Amino acid sequence: MKLQRKNRVRALAVGALAVSGALALTACGSDDTTAGGGGGGGSAKSANIKCEGKGKLLASGSSAQKNAMDVWVQNYSGACKDTEINYQPTGSGAGVTTFLQGQTAFAGSDSALKPEEVTKSKQVCKGGQAIDLPMVGGPIAIGYNVPGVDNLVLDAPTLAKIFDSKITKWNDAAIKKLNPDAKLPDLKIQAFHRSDDSGTTDNFTKYLKGAAPGDWKHEPAKKWEGTGGQAASGSAGVSSQVKQTSGAISYFELSYATSGKIPTVKLNTGAKAPVEATVDNASKAISEAQQVGKGNDLALKLNYTTKAEGAYPITLVTYEIACDKGNKAATLPATKSFLTYVSSKDGQAALKALGYAPLPTEIADKVRATVKTLS
Repeated sequence: MKLQRKNRVRALAVGALAVSGALALTACGSDDTTAGGGGGGGSAKSANIKCEGKGKLLASGSSAQKNAMDVWVQNYSGACKDTEINYQPTGSGAGVTTFLQGQTAFAGSDSALKPEEVTKSKQVCKGGQAIDLPMVGGPIAIGYNVPGVDNLVLDAPTLAKIFDSKITKWNDAAIKKLNPDAKLPDLKIQAFHRSDDSGTTDNFTKYLKGAAPGDWKHEPAKKWEGTGGQAASGSAGVSSQVKQTSGAISYFELSYATSGKIPTVKLNTGAKAPVEATVDNASKAISEAQQVGKGNDLALKLNYTTKAEGAYPITLVTYEIACDKGNKAATLPATKSFLTYVSSKDGQAALKALGYAPLPTEIADKVRATVKTLS
């Protein structure tokens, strides 16, 4: 199923949104569909948030969606007072593990569940199984810190060699060929990768494997498999290292580059012009995704090798992973309420201002319909 660009969610007019750095913020979320029902603390008419459920809702996972989660929870907490939502950006791998242990209501993951993870989820989702609900889209930016260079073009083979320690100097001939007008220094490349199991790593290495199979011999995975380099934890960790380390390069969600004022690589994809990491350019690539999940599982297959004009191929889709059936009675109302807001037009509209791509309308409608059926 092709996702049509014309169906993409149009960003609604939104004011400037302050991104909170807190790891735990409060909010509200019940099976009851009445605004303010279930003891929620407000109607939030401006965002159409329905407060349902009480108590504490724990979730963890993808750090790529942390900035989106911060704003979603902040907006939600302004409407609802009786439910505390605590999302910890521990990384996709850790988030899925914690969810499969029954410790959280839902998990954020930048990669869809593996078959063995779905099987294991049946122990937690009594009478059901975990499903993938796409919620956040956007580009994986390649940020760099090269003194005197503010416009850098790379391609997939060169990136593969850089991150596999085959290219070690910024004035390497391959980089010079792509940047004939740049003053590239004789400076050691400091390539940083994630130390934690990461869906961002999984998607980045899928791109390298798909677009440069001759140069990237490792299989895509959440765990870093490349040769050499240095490691840091989370998107915040690797972006911080790039910002403070001369000669550094790494991969992370675009909002970390934007907030840290870190320059990003333009990709030579084979299109007429190098493609910049922007929300709109990522949306062009995500619109080519295909649904590969069955039934209520909305897992997507992304096209990492697109050569379409203006399509930025290093993209990810972050999924919220929840039980289709067998959710805990104590947290189900708040889970449904919060995910209903997150997938709503208002929730999605908040994304573009943060450097994320709102879901295409066709998929967003399916997500909303599926959230309603969680039980």
